[in-house]
Amino acid sequence: MDVSSEMIHGLLPLYLVGALGASALAVGWIEGIAEATASITKLFSGTLSDWLGRRKPLALAGYALAALSKPIFPLAPTLGWVVAARFLDRVGKGIRGAPRDALVAELAPPELRGASFGLRQSLDTVGAFAGPLLAVLCMALLHDDFRSVFWIAVVPAFIAVLLLAIGVSEPESALATGQPRSPLHVRELRRLGTKYAGVLLITALLALARFGEAFLILRAGSVGLRATLGPLVLVAMNLVYASSAYPAGALSDRVDRHTLLALACAVLIASEGVLAASSGIASAALGIGLFGLHLGLSQGLLSALVADTAPQELQGTAFGVFHLVTGLTLLAASPFAGWLWDARGPGAPFVAGAFFATLALFASLRARSR
Repeated sequence: MDVSSEMIHGLLPLYLVGALGASALAVGWIEGIAEATASITKLFSGTLSDWLGRRKPLALAGYALAALSKPIFPLAPTLGWVVAARFLDRVGKGIRGAPRDALVAELAPPELRGASFGLRQSLDTVGAFAGPLLAVLCMALLHDDFRSVFWIAVVPAFIAVLLLAIGVSEPESALATGQPRSPLHVRELRRLGTKYAGVLLITALLALARFGEAFLILRAGSVGLRATLGPLVLVAMNLVYASSAYPAGALSDRVDRHTLLALACAVLIASEGVLAASSGIASAALGIGLFGLHLGLSQGLLSALVADTAPQELQGTAFGVFHLVTGLTLLAASPFAGWLWDARGPGAPFVAGAFFATLALFASLRARSR
């Protein structure tokens, strides 16, 4: 599914701006609404999985909806249709996300939780760089025909649904024999605790600092990268992401997780600074590589911290709230970044990102000291 999604997403910002005439602000709104939709849906799907004591049915439904959204992209005649397709794709991601993460938390031994989430992030990211790489190849072979490449991207999406349906067996969950609960009840949410709330704060600050990968592609284009090579931005970023996520997750099982998270924040500050000052493709590539390293250090680590701090019977809800916070923050951050780009220039969003990453660094150090 990542191969399919990233084939489309790697080309989509340039397609929106170049073929459909969208502004950077419009791209920011589309990215923000899409990610917020996914995150809001994750809250309810995670809670529902806690109530049902089942994870796979919701994951399968989410992957299937995402697959069904893919043919809309090549068929879309206007910007509105693209927004609708992006919306459906992210609803599918939202339905599957929290139940899948809760399932990983249930299956992983506590002493290998960081490694388990790091491995999941690493494997996810293999698809995330294979997709843009395949998109570049198809664009070259098909003479920059966006719609034909979008049609090719439909195929791996449906293969993913078939594999999940017939190749994955959900183990018997302890939740299935428990008594029904209301995970979104205030009393239940209070059980998540202050340590979990601290993880949410750092998550929100990092989401404000990152504001969407579409701006990495646009930044590379602003310093001279050809539109047909735009997906290579995601290829480079995700290669670094995939290669660092598992080692970082495994390391977090042996050192304090907040120390490693502080390092991830420092790397993001460096990335944002380089991207803000970039004047050529080489410096932009360095900033993009550092961005991928930050993701590798932080994303599996944040999931492990959620699993560490939430009760087992509320794992689905905890991951749902975690993704909700991320999405709502991106809903504000992406349009803000687009406005800064249009009003102040391509470097301005990354200056703001460095500021929020610095706040996240201080929050991580405070959590470590406590």
